[in-house]
Amino acid sequence: MRQDQFIARHQPGWIAFEHWLDARGDLRAARRADPQWSGLADAEIPARYRRLCQHLALARRRGYSPQLADRLQALVQRGHAVLYRTPPVRARRALEFLAVGFPRLVRAHWPVMLVAAVLFSLPAIALFVAVLWRPDLAAAVFDPVQLAGIEAMYDPARAEHRIGRDGGSDVAMFGFYIWNNVSIAFRTFASGLVCGLGSMVVLVFNGAFFGVVAAHLEVVGHDGPFWRFVVAHAAPELTAIVIAGGAGMQLGLALVAPGRLSRGAALMQAGRRGALLAAGVLAMLVAAAFIEAFWSSIGWMPGWIKFTVGGACWAAVLGWLLLAGRGGQAPA
Repeated sequence: MRQDQFIARHQPGWIAFEHWLDARGDLRAARRADPQWSGLADAEIPARYRRLCQHLALARRRGYSPQLADRLQALVQRGHAVLYRTPPVRARRALEFLAVGFPRLVRAHWPVMLVAAVLFSLPAIALFVAVLWRPDLAAAVFDPVQLAGIEAMYDPARAEHRIGRDGGSDVAMFGFYIWNNVSIAFRTFASGLVCGLGSMVVLVFNGAFFGVVAAHLEVVGHDGPFWRFVVAHAAPELTAIVIAGGAGMQLGLALVAPGRLSRGAALMQAGRRGALLAAGVLAMLVAAAFIEAFWSSIGWMPGWIKFTVGGACWAAVLGWLLLAGRGGQAPA
């Protein structure tokens, strides 16, 4: 076979492979770059590479021009670097997921996330206003011993040392906060299997709890230490609880309204997405526990510093969830 016939027969495949390489191994981008790739499955890419290696061997054996051999050699080397490169380490993949994949996934489920936010915030606001108006309502939610314990943790007279806890080292409280926060998030998420109603109830309960505590401390004059304590770690902690509730509700929706899928298939799909959301929630709660143990409880820090850091935490969390990874696809 003459060289020009050889090139005419095989060059379209070389060009397609080169486009795939230009896309750095991204099959979707390669398909967009060249229509010839529109019908290729992932498993066909190594076969294309092997044919390219055969073409290089034929070009050398038949004595084709050095320019052709050099071109094929360059494609083979680039293909080897892409197909046989070391996969990214798990830590890097995990960081990439947290940086962009998790926010994309949260935004992909924005309807249930919005409902979850409303279910948490409305009871919190309503009970906060109600207890400010009728302080005795706090006694209908907590017994006197519980109220006395809450007041003691945020007593301005002892707030110069530690806020929001009775004792324990920072490291011990870090572990406790992780356990406590994760247990709440797990209940919020897992209870969504009860047709989504369980997650809704847990969100309403936690929102009401927060509203009553905040209002009661306002009434008794312990609001300063309380808000200085919660302002920073509340950003990752409360948003994580809301996301866990949204993830639980999407589990319930898979059971109630599976669409064209069977309930089993819909539940499996929702479970995979829920597991990814739960992984991101876990990371947020670990971060919240760290802030709560080592920063929030500091009593001597001036209020303006606490509120400045707290505002930065809220801006960082909301900016990350709303803006990170825009333009890409959420993990399946």
